[in-house]
Amino acid sequence: MKKIYMLIVLMIVCISCDKGVLELTNPNGITTDTYWKTEGDVNQAFAATYGIFKNTDGGYWAVRGIELTNGRGDDFYIRNDVASLFQLSIFTNTSDNGTVNGIWNAAYRAIFRSNQLIENIPNVPGLTDEKKTMYIAEAKFLRAINYFNLVINFGDVPLVLHVPVDKSEYYTAKSPAADVWDQVKQDFTDAAAGLPVKWPSEWTGRATKGAALGYLGKSYVYTNDWSNAQTTLQRLTVAPFSYALMANYGDNFLQTTENNVESVFEIQLADVGGTNPWAGENASESLGSTTAEEFAPSEVSGWFEVSPTDKLFNTFKKELTITGDFDPRMYATLVWNYPGSTFYNKPFSDFKLLFGYSSLWKKYQNYTQSNELVGASGAVDYTSSNNERAMRYDDVLLMLAESITQQGDAANAYQYVNMIRERAHLSALPTGYSKDQMMAEIRHQRMIEFAREGFRFYDLRRWGLLATELKNSDKQGASNFSSNMHEYFPTPQAEVNSNPNIH
Repeated sequence: MKKIYMLIVLMIVCISCDKGVLELTNPNGITTDTYWKTEGDVNQAFAATYGIFKNTDGGYWAVRGIELTNGRGDDFYIRNDVASLFQLSIFTNTSDNGTVNGIWNAAYRAIFRSNQLIENIPNVPGLTDEKKTMYIAEAKFLRAINYFNLVINFGDVPLVLHVPVDKSEYYTAKSPAADVWDQVKQDFTDAAAGLPVKWPSEWTGRATKGAALGYLGKSYVYTNDWSNAQTTLQRLTVAPFSYALMANYGDNFLQTTENNVESVFEIQLADVGGTNPWAGENASESLGSTTAEEFAPSEVSGWFEVSPTDKLFNTFKKELTITGDFDPRMYATLVWNYPGSTFYNKPFSDFKLLFGYSSLWKKYQNYTQSNELVGASGAVDYTSSNNERAMRYDDVLLMLAESITQQGDAANAYQYVNMIRERAHLSALPTGYSKDQMMAEIRHQRMIEFAREGFRFYDLRRWGLLATELKNSDKQGASNFSSNMHEYFPTPQAEVNSNPNIH
């Protein structure tokens, strides 16, 4: 998949002039008449669509997206540096929040490109019917995952399923969230039917059948359709799939162990291209991520934007391993002042904790380097090549356990929860758990298994526990939370101002 980013081009789709007025053609421009002629055109369009995921200003798995998805949880704090980030972290954001607006706009750019792919692939010369089916399935996956990200953040959103052909179609009213979910599920279903189990190695990272099923199952979980969630997610536990938990939990967050057997869908990052990660979509843009740089402490040239809360720190310590040590997930996720603790080749005692909390984020940081200034290319460009893992097999297992438990069958959830516990060197659960006891265990495991991975806020909301858990936390600004105002973001004010069909 690193290769696909080398194909990124700007997809500039020009609206043709009236031929009765002007017959000239710009030989240097790309139009719908000159593009969509080869399979290479299709792959370049896919590269541009995948590329939005890591776009610094609005990509869902770039730094602003990582901060937005984590920043409202009871385990994560964003300091008062970038105003729009601080506001969403302490629940004072309004409809003109720039970070939220960036996420909205990036998702709709990706949806527009996905719709272009879906509409144009059938007419590309030389493509076999098999490839057309596969590529359309891939484009539907990309459309679905962007709508998934929109609906979990905004609820009701405009549902745009084709490229507008005239001005009357430019402005779309919001659809109810239930309708958006229906479309998301249909697109993931279609994607799962047409995508391959595995791509050739040169295309590692492209959406697969397993990724489509994983997100389809997650969509059922988010809408409390437990039976369909169980049926869908169980498919990933048997052939033709071969997903497994990595023996070492921490190997899921290192550049040296990317795209491993636990990875279901992974955002491919590389410190290549230009040297400016904030350049936008042009030749100057670096294709890495600035997240590690912005999360790193100042002692290693980081921007110390964020911190774990002590609620998370103390939750990790609630249960020791079978050998009496801290949970290995704690060592992989956080760094704190334990004997021999080092970070970026420095003793932990060299770091000043600025927010009143006890630890720093370690997960996804390039902590074996001396600092985060220099990327893999050797240039001082602040970018990291460490992939973001969007979905891992442990998520599948815990969602499967939850789906089974929610149907009143806690006994059959044990096998999946104990797989997570065994990897963490914890003892097996006692037998005889009730539904409520098993759900409490699943909630606990999800908090520590996925810290800093953007799930906590959304898990708490779908469990109906957001207000309670935020109140019972040491997260700064948690007291500002209002269920009516902050469970979903308001439609960005810029969209309200420009779209007459949104009120």
